[in-house]
Amino acid sequence: MTAAFSVRSVSSAKAIDPKVWNGLANPDGARFDPFLTHDFFVALEDSGSAVPEAGWGAMHLVAEDQAGAVVGLMPLYLKGHSQGEYVFDHGWAQGYDMAGGRYYPKLLCGVPFTPVSGRRLWAEGPRPLEISRCLLSGAIDLVKQRGLSSLHINFIDPALAAPLRGAGLEELGFLLRTGTQFHWQDQGYETFDGFLASLQSRKRKALKKERRQALANDLQIEWVEGDAITPAHWHDFYQFYLDTSDRKWGTPYLTKDFFSQIGTQLADQLVFVFARSGEQRVAGALNFKGSDTLYGRYWGALEHHPFLHFEVCYYQAIDYALANGLSRVEAGAQGEHKLLRGYAPCQTLSAHYIADESFRLAVKDFLEEETRHMALHGEALRGHLPFKKQ
Repeated sequence: MTAAFSVRSVSSAKAIDPKVWNGLANPDGARFDPFLTHDFFVALEDSGSAVPEAGWGAMHLVAEDQAGAVVGLMPLYLKGHSQGEYVFDHGWAQGYDMAGGRYYPKLLCGVPFTPVSGRRLWAEGPRPLEISRCLLSGAIDLVKQRGLSSLHINFIDPALAAPLRGAGLEELGFLLRTGTQFHWQDQGYETFDGFLASLQSRKRKALKKERRQALANDLQIEWVEGDAITPAHWHDFYQFYLDTSDRKWGTPYLTKDFFSQIGTQLADQLVFVFARSGEQRVAGALNFKGSDTLYGRYWGALEHHPFLHFEVCYYQAIDYALANGLSRVEAGAQGEHKLLRGYAPCQTLSAHYIADESFRLAVKDFLEEETRHMALHGEALRGHLPFKKQ
């Protein structure tokens, strides 16, 4: 019997027709995710940000029907390290290497440098579960053929986990892992004052004080988006980004050419929030717009001002979302300090296929304990939210 679908890998997003890619990644009726667009992946790869030399070798899986039509995609990279992923498995790598194994390279399904949950297996047509299973099986085959340690699917949208389970995620041997991020959700506030009214009195006063102190040195806030973004804005922002990169990573993940490309190709999805001292921009954050969500991604500053990071990245993001009909703000990975600013804990989900059976059992035991801890920690975090008790 002839298989209904076949799978092959390609070494660049550009090898796939943009209309096909975008139609699968952001199908009609689904929430629009700017990080899944063809332009975003091409910018990462063409700019030298996500390339083999940097430890990101594209091996995107393409599922085709018997007529050769592309009916499914899985964004996939051969990784030489675990940097830029935000689902931390460095301890697994160390343990496996100490036991005599070789953890790297591994396979990763996800969006480079982007800790945003979303669709990870893209399938079209009347048999999406079968296509998804075909992609999962094809990725596992790559692990086996190349003698790799593992396959990881990072930041699966928890709301879309059921179709993956239906496609045989756990049946094929994947282990599930949960994590926590902090997101702000509009509860019908209409304005920032409406949001403030939902907070406990003491927390509301503290938040107002932070906002005043952030702009105490005559700083002004500037929103710039879409066609209004100029090369001068990009120049200033890139200096901010380099400052943050120097402090956090030492070497910037993203090249200047990456920002140039998204500035040209994705301008309609971009929003800058700058802090200015007179005519000089001293800090800024770059945000992406989805259909209902503002995603805060990159921040930096050339001057230190107390609470300015909170103002530019968290409070201004809420202001912008409320002013533009966006119901959600995702301000990046981690950060329990976001909790007191009205950003509630939200679960993230990843899936991990470990080729070595004994190592897989060790990881399984670790994840069971970690999951219990995460559940207790999540309950404790929710108890510290600043909202009025219902």
